[in-house]
Amino acid sequence: MRRWRSHPTLVIAILTLTACSSERDASTSLAPEAEILGSASYDDLTALFDDWRALAAPALADGVPNYSAEAMAAQHADLAIYQERLGTIDPSGWPVEQQVDHVLVRAEMNGLDFDHRVRQPWARDPGFYATVFASQSDVPAHEGPVADGWIDLWTFDYPLDAGDAARLSARLRTVAPLLQQAQSNLVGNARDLWIGGIRSMQGQVSTLETLAERVAGTSDGLDDAIGQAREATVQFGFWLDRELASKRGPSGVGKDEYTWYLQNDHLVPYTWADEVAIMRHELTRSHATLRLLEHRNRDLPPLPVIASVGEYDRRVNASVDEFVGFLDEEEIITVRGYMAPALRAKIGSFSPAPAEGPRGFFSEVSYRDPVAMRTHSFHWAELARMELEPHPSPIRRVPSLFNIFDQRSEGLATGMEEWTMHAGLFDARPRGREIIQIMLAQRAARALGGLMMHGLEYSIEEAAEFASRWTPRGWMPADSNTVMGEQHLYLSQPGYGTSYIMGKIEIEKLLAERALDLGDEFSIRGFMDELSAAGVIPVSLLRWQLTGDDGEIRRMLQGESAS
Repeated sequence: MRRWRSHPTLVIAILTLTACSSERDASTSLAPEAEILGSASYDDLTALFDDWRALAAPALADGVPNYSAEAMAAQHADLAIYQERLGTIDPSGWPVEQQVDHVLVRAEMNGLDFDHRVRQPWARDPGFYATVFASQSDVPAHEGPVADGWIDLWTFDYPLDAGDAARLSARLRTVAPLLQQAQSNLVGNARDLWIGGIRSMQGQVSTLETLAERVAGTSDGLDDAIGQAREATVQFGFWLDRELASKRGPSGVGKDEYTWYLQNDHLVPYTWADEVAIMRHELTRSHATLRLLEHRNRDLPPLPVIASVGEYDRRVNASVDEFVGFLDEEEIITVRGYMAPALRAKIGSFSPAPAEGPRGFFSEVSYRDPVAMRTHSFHWAELARMELEPHPSPIRRVPSLFNIFDQRSEGLATGMEEWTMHAGLFDARPRGREIIQIMLAQRAARALGGLMMHGLEYSIEEAAEFASRWTPRGWMPADSNTVMGEQHLYLSQPGYGTSYIMGKIEIEKLLAERALDLGDEFSIRGFMDELSAAGVIPVSLLRWQLTGDDGEIRRMLQGESAS
C-alpha cells in the first residue's frame, strides 16, 4: 500500500503566493522562494491552505484553464513542495478540531496526487470538459471532476441585465478554446469514460439550446457567445464519436488504487472488497424488506400518482411542511427558519407522464409520495446552513476538493430517509415505507455497478444493466439518463457511488457510539445538531472530533487496513 510521505524535520523552501488562483498565468512558477522552519501554528495551516488552493487550480492560458501535459507535470511537481510544507507543521499540541483541519488539508493534497498518478481526468475523461451547468447540485460542489472555470447558469438572475449578459457572454467564450485544447489533452484509452463523456456533451448542447431560447434577444453578444459555445460542443461531440472506435482500454482505477483513494483521500475506513460485501448485504436487505412490507400492505390501495399541475403544487408543498414539521415536533434536529424555504425552492414543477416508460426514477418516487423525496432533499437545508451559518474554520467553510464531502453529505441525506421512517414519518402512509426501501435498493444497485467498474469486472453498460435489473418496479431502465449518468459519475469519481450507503452506515455507527458514551444525556436532536455544527467533512474526522478517538484516522494515515 502506498503511503503519504512522513513528516520531514528539515528546513523546507516554500513560495509565498500573492495572486489569486483564478488570475495565475500559465507561465507562473510555483517554485520555492523563501524558507520557513517547522511550525505548530494553526495560522500557518490556514495560510498554507490558501496557498494550496491556489496551486490546486490550474494555471490560465489566455483566460482558459491549461490542462496540457506540460502544465499538469509542473503542477504535480509543485504539489510535493506543498506536501513537504504541510509536513513541517506539527499539530499534535493543537485542539482536536484544529488537528482535524490539518488532516483534511492532507487529504485534499492526496486527492490531487491521485489525480496525477491515476485518475488524470484531463487526459482520460471527455466529460471533464463539460463545464456549462443549468442547475445547482444538491451537494456542496459539483459532483465529480470538472474543469476549472465552469459556468453555473443558475447563479444568474433572469431576465439578465446588461452587466450580467456581458459577464455571461465572456464566460461562454471560454468554452470553444477549452474544447479545442481538450482534443490535444485527451490521449487516454478509457472506453467507458469516453462513452460517458459523449453523453455529457450531448447534455451540454441541450443546456445551451435551452439557454438560447431563454435569453433570446437580450443582446447580440450573448446570442453569439451561446451559438459559438453550442457549435464548439457539437463539433467536439463529433470528434469524440470519431475517436470512440479506437478506445478499448479500461476506465476503472483498479481495486488497490480504489482502496488507497478511499482511505487516503476520502478517509473512508474500508477496502474495495469491504464495500462490495456491504453493498451486497444492503441490496438484498432492502429487497427482502420491501417484499415483507408489500406483503404487510397487500390489502391497502396503491399510492395515488400525481396527475396535474394543481395536485403537484399542493402535494409537494404540503410534503415540505410535513417533513420539516416532523423534524421539529419529533425533536429530530433543531429546525432553522431557512430550512423549509430552502426545500421549497427546489421542489420543481409538474411534467406529464411520457408516452411510454417511467418518468425517471426519482419522479416515480416523488409523484407517489412526495414526502419520501423531501427526506433526501434535506441536502438543501444543509446547503442553506453552509451559506447562512458558515463554519468558523476557514478550511471547513468551503467545500472540500475532490468530493471529499460525499460520504458525509450523501450519507446524511440517505440516512434521513430511513431514520425518519423509523421515527414514524410514514406511519399514516404505510406504503411510503415501501418507497424508502425501493430508494435504498436503487442506490445499492448503482453502487455495486460502480464498484464492479472500478474493479475492472463490468463495463459501463453492464453496470447500468445490473443497476436497472436490481431496481424494483422497473422504474430505472438501463438506457435511462439516470442510470447512465450516475454510472459515469461513479466511474469518474471513485467512492461516490457507495457514499450514500457507506455514509449512512458510518453516521449510524457514530450515533451508536455517542449514545453509549453519553448514556441518559444522549438525544437524537443533540446528536444531529453536533453533527451539523461540525461541518460537512468525512465521518471518520467527525468521529475523532466528537469522541476523541483518533484510532481510525491514525490507522488509515499509517497505511494500515482500517476496516
